[in-house]
Amino acid sequence: MSEWKQRCEAEWGLQGAPMPDGVDWKAVYEAAPLGKNLLKNPAPHGLSKDVPPPEPDLPEVPPDGPPRFQPDGDFTGWTTSTEVLPYDSSGIPEGAVICNLPTFSWFTMEQVVDLKAEGLWDELLDAFQPEIVVQDWYEESQLHKSIYQLQVKLLGADRSTVISEHSVSPTEELQNYSHNWKAVAHVFSGYGPGVRYVRFVHRLKNSFMNGFFPTLFTGSSVIVKPVKTSA
Repeated sequence: MSEWKQRCEAEWGLQGAPMPDGVDWKAVYEAAPLGKNLLKNPAPHGLSKDVPPPEPDLPEVPPDGPPRFQPDGDFTGWTTSTEVLPYDSSGIPEGAVICNLPTFSWFTMEQVVDLKAEGLWDELLDAFQPEIVVQDWYEESQLHKSIYQLQVKLLGADRSTVISEHSVSPTEELQNYSHNWKAVAHVFSGYGPGVRYVRFVHRLKNSFMNGFFPTLFTGSSVIVKPVKTSA
């Protein structure tokens, strides 16, 4: 067994995992794909989950110019899009005079992780099937009852075949406000052979009414752990 193969097996606890000789173990070792976050730029707002999110700015004077729908941040590594939602007039009594309504928008961020390009090999993904752990943190707020959505798909080599997926769309408790980070997590296990890509998509809701009020996030992660999954 080569020195690099031995290092990979020992340091990642891969005893019993398929480790064929045809793999460039030096490159795998240097890439260190197991146990690290495979998402790029996981905190575009420059915030940490270990510090409460900043309180929103409440402008004394309504801002001039057109409304904003996209938050500030460095979204390098993410594919982004914005969807402006129609006005929600439900709950407004008939005949009431409406001066202003908030405009809501979804801000979508997506990344696709190429597991083989990150250093993982076919036999590990197909036979050993290590756990794939997804985690995210979003800002608790009273902006709306639905402010966050997550969809993660494990894809085949053609990038379109869905082998496993997980979606979540939590509902906020608007009566209980602590303005902290809320964790979302999922562990993919026993997903079967053929996984080559992980598609990570989350959406966060923003509001504009006499000021722009985003929903922030941080600490997004996709981590492949050197742990054999159960079927």
